[in-house]
Amino acid sequence: MPDYSTNPVLSRLKNDCQSGATQLALQTLQDLADYLCAAHPDPKALSGLLTELRRARPSMVVIGNAIERIETRLNSDDEPWKQVESVRRDLEATADRIVKNALAQIDEGAVIMTHSASSLLIRLFRELVEAQVPFSVICTQSSPGHEGHRLAATLNELEVPVTLITDAQMALFVAEADLVMTGCDSWLADGHFVNKSGTHLLALAAHVHNTPFWVLADTFRDSPDTLESVHLEELPADELQAPEGPWITPRNVYFEPVPEQLITGRISELGVSLCPAALRR
Repeated sequence: MPDYSTNPVLSRLKNDCQSGATQLALQTLQDLADYLCAAHPDPKALSGLLTELRRARPSMVVIGNAIERIETRLNSDDEPWKQVESVRRDLEATADRIVKNALAQIDEGAVIMTHSASSLLIRLFRELVEAQVPFSVICTQSSPGHEGHRLAATLNELEVPVTLITDAQMALFVAEADLVMTGCDSWLADGHFVNKSGTHLLALAAHVHNTPFWVLADTFRDSPDTLESVHLEELPADELQAPEGPWITPRNVYFEPVPEQLITGRISELGVSLCPAALRR
C-alpha cells in the first residue's frame, strides 16, 4: 500500500488545528488542485489519496463530503483538478448563500456571542462591516487552541468592538448577548450537531437565559452518523500543558455533540430552519 504520510496536502490537513471546517475544506481543495496539476498521479494513486483525505478529519464531515463529491465526478473528466475546482466553487457559493441568510437574523447594534472561530462567521462579520451595520462581539478564547484570539484580532482589524473572555466565563456573559451564533463541523442524523468542545456548555447557558442560538451549517456538513457512531477527534494531550504524574491523565477531545433541542435553529444555504424546541417556545 502506498505511503501517503508525506503527501503535502494530507499533512497540512492533518496538522491544521486552527482553521474552521469551511476554511480548512477550501484550503484542502485548493492544495489538492495544485498538487494534481503538478504531480499528475495515476488513477490508483489518486484514489488512494482521496480515501486518505476523506478519513483524515472525521469530525469535520464537510471535508469528507467534498472529497466524495469529487470522487463521483472523476469519471466524467480526464483532468481531475477541474473536478476539484468545481467542488471548491460549489462550497464557496454555498458559504456565500449562508452568509446572506444569516444577515437577516442580526439587528443593528446586536451583541453576538460565539465560540471557536468559524470562517463562515468571519465572512458574516465582514459583510456586516461592509454594509455599515453596527454590532459587537463576545468571543471565548476557545482553549486549548485559542482560536478566539485570532478571531478577536480579526475583529480588531475590522474596528468591531470585541470582548474576549475565557471559556469558563461563557455562562456569565451570555446574558449580555442578543444572540449566539456558531459554526458547525458535522450535522448528525439523529438531532445533534458537532462543534468545538465547549459549544454544548454555551448552548446550555443560552437556553437558560432564553438567548437565541443559531448554527451556521450548510448541507456539506450533513452526516449519516449518529451520537452513537460519530467519531470525535482527540488531539495530543500535550497541548494542555498538564503537570506530569502517574495519576494524571490529560484528555484533549476537540469536538463534542450538541443536541438540537438546545438551539434556536440552523442556517444553511437552503434558508433558516427552526429546531423543534424553538417552535414550542
